[in-house]
Amino acid sequence: MSAAVIWIIIGIILIITELLATSVVAVFLGIGAIVTGILLQFGLIESTTAQFLVFGLVSLIMLFTARGKLKRWFNGYIANKDEHGTVFTKDIGERVVVHQDFHQGTGRVVLNGVQWDARSEDDLKKGDIAYVVKNEGIHLTVTRKEPLNTI
Repeated sequence: MSAAVIWIIIGIILIITELLATSVVAVFLGIGAIVTGILLQFGLIESTTAQFLVFGLVSLIMLFTARGKLKRWFNGYIANKDEHGTVFTKDIGERVVVHQDFHQGTGRVVLNGVQWDARSEDDLKKGDIAYVVKNEGIHLTVTRKEPLNTI
């Protein structure tokens, strides 16, 4: 097996391991290895020193120029912690209709046409009106009393 094929196989293995690691580093090492293998195959480089030099340079250049863009593809979109605050607080003070009686502090309410699991210290029955006092992601905390300040 030639050195060029070995470089290309190493490159493919490194890119595949990136799917497991998602650190977005191995993919650039893999690209560096594949480029080294291709250049070696076409006779553009020969010495071991040149192979490692090309591998290192291509890997580092790719790492520093493209890592930020590719990392978003591997990790997906991660919301800024400040974004959640606005989304969760916009429902505070909103009026909801009780969809399912509350038992032991939990029940279901309808907010903007969507059913939500909810908690409340009040004894709420189906059809009652309540108001959101807290949004905890997938659970609302509601109360029978209308809030004084709904800015």
